[in-house]
Amino acid sequence: MPRAIDPDPPYKRAMVVVAHADDAEYGCSGTVAKMIREGLEVVYVLCTDGSKGSDDPNETQESMSRMREQEQIAAGKVLGLKTVEFLGFPDSELEPTLALRKAIAREIRRHKPDIVICPNPTRSLDLGFYVGHPDHQAAGEAALSAVYPTARDRLTYPDLLDEGFEPHKVREVWVMLGPERGDFFNELSEEDMLKSIDALKSHASQVQYPEVDERMREWRSRTGAKASLRYAEAFKVFSLG
Repeated sequence: MPRAIDPDPPYKRAMVVVAHADDAEYGCSGTVAKMIREGLEVVYVLCTDGSKGSDDPNETQESMSRMREQEQIAAGKVLGLKTVEFLGFPDSELEPTLALRKAIAREIRRHKPDIVICPNPTRSLDLGFYVGHPDHQAAGEAALSAVYPTARDRLTYPDLLDEGFEPHKVREVWVMLGPERGDFFNELSEEDMLKSIDALKSHASQVQYPEVDERMREWRSRTGAKASLRYAEAFKVFSLG
C-alpha cells in the first residue's frame, strides 16, 4: 500500500474520478500503476464524454467521444485497471450538480473503494501557463461531495438502495495537486513511470508531441525533488477513518 502502514483491514480497492479521458494519465497514472503492482484493484470513473477534445474540422462530437472512450480503455489495459466507468456528461459543460454527485456516489457504492483519487476542486493560479479547466474543478468538487456524505449516508438517495447499492464509507481521499501544495509525495519506480508513459501514449488524439517521455519524466522528477525522490506524484490526503 503506497501510504498507510498496515491498515486494518487492509486496503483492497481504489477509484480515480476525473473529468476527461487522459486526465488520470497526466495526473496520477504512476500512482495507479504502483497500486495495481502492489495488488489493489483500481477503477476509473470518467465524468464527461470527451466530445470537445479536438480542433480538427473533420471530427464530430460523436466521433471524438467514441475515439476518446476507446483510447481510455486502451490506457486502462496498459495499467491493468479493473474497469472504466463512463458517466457521459457533456464535455466542457460539467458542473458540480446533484446529478453528477449522485452518479459518482452510485459508482462508489458499486465498487466500494478504500481510496478515492480526484482532481483539485479549486482553480489554481500557481502556474503562469495554465489557468485550469472548469471540468476538472467540477469533477473534484462532485467527487468530494459524493464521498462525503452522499455515498456514506443511507437516507441520501434511497432509490440507490432500491438499485441495490448499499452505502459505503471511503477511508482515504487523495486530491491531485502540484508539488508546491501536496502533503504526500508518492514515490514511483522506473516500472511505474514506464507504465504511466505508455498509458498516456494511448491517448493518441490528445498526446501529439514526440517528447512525451521526456516531459513526463521531467514533471515527475520535479515533484520528486520536493521530497528527495527520483520520481513522485503529489497529493493532499484526507483520512476519513
